[in-house]
Amino acid sequence: MNFNNLRILIDKKDLIWQMTIRDIMGRYKGSFLGLTWSLFNPILMLTVYTFVFSVIFKSRWGGEQNAGHADFAIILFTGLIIFNIFSESINKSTTLITSNVNFVKKVVFPIEILPVVSLLSSLFHAAISLIVLLITILVFKHEIHATILFLPVILIPLVLSITGLSWILSSLGVYIRDIPQTVSIAVTILMFLSPVFYPISALPVSFQKIVLLNPIAFLIEETRKIVCFGIIPNWKMLTIDSIISLLIFLIGFSFFQKTKKGFADVI
Repeated sequence: MNFNNLRILIDKKDLIWQMTIRDIMGRYKGSFLGLTWSLFNPILMLTVYTFVFSVIFKSRWGGEQNAGHADFAIILFTGLIIFNIFSESINKSTTLITSNVNFVKKVVFPIEILPVVSLLSSLFHAAISLIVLLITILVFKHEIHATILFLPVILIPLVLSITGLSWILSSLGVYIRDIPQTVSIAVTILMFLSPVFYPISALPVSFQKIVLLNPIAFLIEETRKIVCFGIIPNWKMLTIDSIISLLIFLIGFSFFQKTKKGFADVI
């Protein structure tokens, strides 16, 4: 596998940045509130989660009776931020090439950057959601754990694996037109198989190891540990997860390079 072409991600960083801004602004183009929607949405969702789970269902994370009213919503929202980065990027990746035919026809355009642009756009919205989450934690908990500084380290394997999978799925989406529908269903199923709405500890011990085979599940749990509970990450597992994610990244790029030669003919 020749990975010299990976330099294109560095050489075209200015183009990636410009297209990311365009993608973010394009999402709200023509709307009355514009970019304000990116802030309004997470505030609204966190408010709804807090009301539904703490007031209506009176839920407690892991059955902790001493937990405050907003604790469940905060912990739930933390997991959703991570999962939404994954789901938004993966779902969008399946039609990235077929919806940008004009770029495919341009020989000089580096279509490898399209999944990266999509991921950066998702990370932008995740960052806005994280700001809303931190403000909420300050309001209700009056303290932000210093362990949140480890968040970028946890995001590294997430970014690598999403980029690699996006390259693979965007390629397959060109040749197999059922891929978008299939992936959408798979991502929905994965959401319920990931500890988004429940802690891993709530599962039978025999199922916990199976669920943790899902890399998103592990990253959601680690994010909650550093953001909500002030616990240092599991460095051993994080290292293993990072190595696996790097392999997915490299395999995805190689697969994209080999398959992109036929894009113009199929499209």
